Amino acid sequence: MKKQVFLLAFFTISNLLFSQGNKIPLDTMVVTKHSIQIKGQALSYEATAGTQPVWDTNGEPIATLFYTYYKKSNSSPEKRPIIFSFNGGPGSASVWMHIAYTGPVVLNIDDEGYPVQPYGVTDNPNAILDVADIVFVDPVNTGYSRMVENKDGKLPDRKTFFGINADIKYLAEWMNTFVTRHNRWESPKYLIGESYGGPRVMGLSKELQNSQWMYLNGVILVSPADYKIYSTNQPIYSALNLPYFTAAAWHQKALPATLQQKDLLDILPEVETFAINDLMPALAKGGFISSEEKERVAETMSLYSGLDKKAILDHNLNVPTRFFWKELLRDKGFTIGRLDSRYLGIDKMTAGNSPDYNAELSSWLHSFTPAINYYLREELNFKTDVKYNMFGDVHPWDRQNDETREALRQAMAQNPYLKVLVQSGYYDGATTYFAAKYTIGQMDPSGKMKDRVSFKAYRSGHMMYLRNEDLKSSTDDIRQFIKDSASKGSAKY
Repeated sequence: MKKQVFLLAFFTISNLLFSQGNKIPLDTMVVTKHSIQIKGQALSYEATAGTQPVWDTNGEPIATLFYTYYKKSNSSPEKRPIIFSFNGGPGSASVWMHIAYTGPVVLNIDDEGYPVQPYGVTDNPNAILDVADIVFVDPVNTGYSRMVENKDGKLPDRKTFFGINADIKYLAEWMNTFVTRHNRWESPKYLIGESYGGPRVMGLSKELQNSQWMYLNGVILVSPADYKIYSTNQPIYSALNLPYFTAAAWHQKALPATLQQKDLLDILPEVETFAINDLMPALAKGGFISSEEKERVAETMSLYSGLDKKAILDHNLNVPTRFFWKELLRDKGFTIGRLDSRYLGIDKMTAGNSPDYNAELSSWLHSFTPAINYYLREELNFKTDVKYNMFGDVHPWDRQNDETREALRQAMAQNPYLKVLVQSGYYDGATTYFAAKYTIGQMDPSGKMKDRVSFKAYRSGHMMYLRNEDLKSSTDDIRQFIKDSASKGSAKY
């Protein structure tokens, strides 16, 4: 990676250049210039690592958000699409997609996505900078983003930031400022959100449109979480997990031979049909289900999940995902990962109903953390003693009045240009691919806008882009989505 360093600041440049501090600058930028090969073509770009304030209604700063902004050099900003990228949690920094998916550098990992040493990053030949500029945003208390004390030394009310609707409101206002500062009002605009970032950008699509008068061309949902499904303890959620059980069991070679010999994509359609047409109604019947139907459903679930029929009956057909991660390979002495069930873990005891730890997350944290700290400091020249929070303190998080699914529907209905791309991994046991399909179907029950929604799934987990083959295909899917949604002509039905 070739690099030239240029420094700009609204306040004290010396704070970043020569000294360290345990408080992040309120409003500052460090600009570096780089070059890269993307899809075999040379591309020069500028990287801006900086902070930008969040203001209250009186114009006083109450927080500052750290961001990294990548812009193609010698281009016309008004003609280039711009993408705002958010991860999830809630409480996660933007690090994951930043240095493993769409950004210009990628984590040192092997072709299947497992970490390798020495830690670090290398150029990402699949980065999407050839088709769009991109901004990675760290919400309050994640990354280097922090709340700001007022003149009396008091921090703002945490409710201003830490809740579904508060999060959407302040981020939309922050984006308005960013777009204005960087002269991007004429640019086609996109949001991409992973995991909890899914409902975040679903909500932002309407908030930006109705409160900031900022209209989008596209929303990309990566392994989206939907709390209208999760935490409900209803038959819907349990039934939607079965196709994931099948995928994970297939990967771990734990299905019966009749299914194991087939390709995964030849199996999943029939499992999805069973989950909707048979399992969901059976679960809805609860204790009123007949013993004959319960036995029949359990037998089919066993076939599709790799679990013992008795274990399924012991759970009254309602098998928790945590039990599945513990049970599937219990006889082999392993657990499987939550966010990516290709990963294996080792528990203290074979007994139990859930794994001791998330095997995949432990692996990711010990590789992503040193890489992002090195990269921001040494490659982007943003130097500070403030800790980069991979996960920050954002709790309690107010989950009330979650209307993000409806917000996206309204934004699409009001904006004929707006299109949606959903990307999921088959082996993701946290935000399963079939739940994502269900969410999109429920978002637009009329089906009148389904031609503007596309769904792509990949043979990996929550961060499907960690696997090199899926990184190539998923970034190409984004390229095609941007091309398809770069609408021209009148916005009308």
